[in-house]
Order: sequence, then C-alpha cells, then structure tokens
Amino acid sequence: MQPLIEHRLRLAGYRTRALELEGEGPPLLLLHGFADSADTWRLVLDGLARRDRCALAVDLPGFGRADPATADGTLLEQLDRFVRAAVEHVAQEGGEAVVVGNSLGGCLALRAAQDAGAPVAAAVPVAPAGFDHPVWFRAIESQPLLRALLAAPLPVPGPVWRRVVGEVYRQLAFSGRGAVGADVVGLFTAHQADRAAVLRTLASGRRLLPELRACFELERIDVPVLLVWGDRDRMVSHRGARHVVAALPDTQVAVYEGVGHCPQLEAPARLVEDVEAFVGAALRV
Repeated sequence: MQPLIEHRLRLAGYRTRALELEGEGPPLLLLHGFADSADTWRLVLDGLARRDRCALAVDLPGFGRADPATADGTLLEQLDRFVRAAVEHVAQEGGEAVVVGNSLGGCLALRAAQDAGAPVAAAVPVAPAGFDHPVWFRAIESQPLLRALLAAPLPVPGPVWRRVVGEVYRQLAFSGRGAVGADVVGLFTAHQADRAAVLRTLASGRRLLPELRACFELERIDVPVLLVWGDRDRMVSHRGARHVVAALPDTQVAVYEGVGHCPQLEAPARLVEDVEAFVGAALRV
C-alpha cells in the first residue's frame, strides 16, 4: 500500500500543501470545493493507495494552507492558472492527467478540460458549481448559527467557532447530520477556526459568485467526462447535469442515491470504484 506523502509545492507562483501518492497508472489530480482543502480527499486517497494509484490532492489558492489569491484579475482565472500548473506537474513526462474535482473543484476540472493546451486525459466533475442558480453561497451566508456568531460583540473562542462551523458543514454538505464522522468534520473546521478565517472565506465567495455565471464553454471539451452527483445535494442541484449532457452527449452520469454534496466523503469507496472503472475504460489502461 502506497504511503500518503504530505509536502509543500509551488504552482503558478502559489505555495500550497499537497497530499501525494507515488503510485502507478494515469495520475489523478484531486481538487477540493469552496472553503474546503485537500483533506476532503483523504478517504479517497486511502482507497487509491490500496490500488497503487498515482494521485495528487492540493489546497487551492485562498483555501487550506495555500497562499491567498491576489487582488489582481479574476479569482477564477487565478485558479485556472494554478490548476493548469498542477496538471502539468502531476502528468508524467509526455503524458496526461485525469482531473477530479468536487463543487468548485468540479467547475475547475471542467474548465481544465476546456483548455486545449492542458495535458488533461479525462475529467470527473463531482457536483460541480457553475450551473443554474447558485444557491450554495446563499445557503452558507444565511445560516442563523453562523450569522449570530459573526454578529457577536465579544471575541468568540476558537472551539466555539469550530463547533458552529462544523454544525453548518454537517447541515449543508451531507445527506444527513450523521452521514460523516467527527474526524471528517474536524479536518474541515481546522481551516475555518476563527472569525478572520470565516470572513476571508465569505469574501472569496462574494468575489467568486459573479465569475461563475456562464463560466463554461463545454463544446470545447473533447476528452471523456464522468459526472458524479448525490441526489440529496442541498448546495448544487443534480439537475445541473442536464447542461453537461446537452453539450457533451457521451458524458457518463452517476447519481448516488442518499448522498449529499460531497460523495468523496459519504461514498468514498464507490467513488474510487467508479473513477477506476471510468479511467480504465476511457483510457484503456
């Protein structure tokens, strides 16, 4: 079983944290969602390690332990440049990578597949953001617990922040409050542990939201696509799949029953199975 290596990388000028498996086969680049980090892929990485798969998960600029995005240009363009550099890094010499992403990461996976110059062999967007009305950010901002904490006149201890952020995370990201364990929630809240971190995240969301409107040119994609969605997704409706299928009729679609916005956490074994089968068939490996 391949060991998981945690280290630092510099990609497109941004310092970031990487979780890496030095395995075999077409390399997988794993991209997390808004407000999340590379830690969201730990359960999937464990499954991939048991299959001796080569994979890399990274913190996107502005999230986790990566450098912040800059004020210059659009946030989406900065993320695109970072992902292009990550794809080039993980792809073997003269080879190509499979880009897998959840939520915002799913949006970036599709946009990477649009980039004719990027060495992308296939894309697996998982509940990608960028389709239909963007309810995900409104759902976050309108959470009563979070609003009350942000309005508190006195300093709030870190453990209280983490407890409240964890409760909001459980309510919005999953099919039910008990769908994931405390360890999964703890990995998420470690990066949203105080008022300053939450305010930075919300500011990034407000900046990003208008950029996600009409952010795709799906007709430019000429690589295989597997679209994964949970049918209990409260953040991004699985009905958004129709846009991808309309533009790319050969898209494979897997809708997971009883799963919320993060299949990589609620159904990691199934996701690993589906990605492995898809890559094997699409790339004939």
